[in-house]
Amino acid sequence: MPPRSFWKGYLKLSLVTCPVTMAPATTDSERLRFNTINQKTGNRVVSQYVDAKTGKVVGEEDEARGYERSEGDHVLLEEEELDAVALESTRTIDIESFVPAGSIGWVWYDKPHYLVPSDDVGTEAFCVIRDAMTATSTVGISRVVLYRRERAVLLEPRGRGIVVWTLRYGDEVRAAKDYFAKVQDEKPDPALVKLVAKLIDTRSDTWDPKVVVDPVQDRLREIIAAKRKAPKKSAKAAKPATEAPAETGKVISITEALKRSLASETKRSR
Repeated sequence: MPPRSFWKGYLKLSLVTCPVTMAPATTDSERLRFNTINQKTGNRVVSQYVDAKTGKVVGEEDEARGYERSEGDHVLLEEEELDAVALESTRTIDIESFVPAGSIGWVWYDKPHYLVPSDDVGTEAFCVIRDAMTATSTVGISRVVLYRRERAVLLEPRGRGIVVWTLRYGDEVRAAKDYFAKVQDEKPDPALVKLVAKLIDTRSDTWDPKVVVDPVQDRLREIIAAKRKAPKKSAKAAKPATEAPAETGKVISITEALKRSLASETKRSR
């Protein structure tokens, strides 16, 4: 059963409008979470805001959001003022423009969300917009308030629905040239490239989501399960044995290393 939508509003293109709902495409609900415990009492430790100078606990009614304009001097903002920002894009995804699919670099992509029509009446308009983007190999660009900030979003047709990607802000993306420029522009030996291409071919396979697993989480669950069965005994996790890389004492050329790798992969595939 899909999770409940966390956003309801309208998808708009010029005079065409349809009601839609949106939900995050990813979740971290399966991730293990730990509470901080007082070992002496077994009770949970509660976090509190403390005044940096007086050391006294600040009550919830006295908490406010502030922007520091100079040391110790803050501009305070009320919750109503924060909620009132960019009201026009709070509940409407108004597609402003279209760009060729694939023209926006992956580094700009932030969080994916699933967008679907919220009723049968708006389904036709939704499908028309979706299929038109597919036919023209384009994606839509719009702005919408999510996570308390107005964000640029990319709308990508996907199957029967649309995936809405929040895009990173300009000051969040670092230019690749600042880093890749340090790499020497060296042209490798074509023969070596062919050897690596063969090695890639031996390891080529179809994508399997089961590859993306977290063995640490699985091991932690085993430890928790063991502690549940024996609460009086502390089940200590055995440290995984780490194998040191074998040292041959010989310097092997990259060509020889690739040939050995290819031979090993061929044997394994057989």
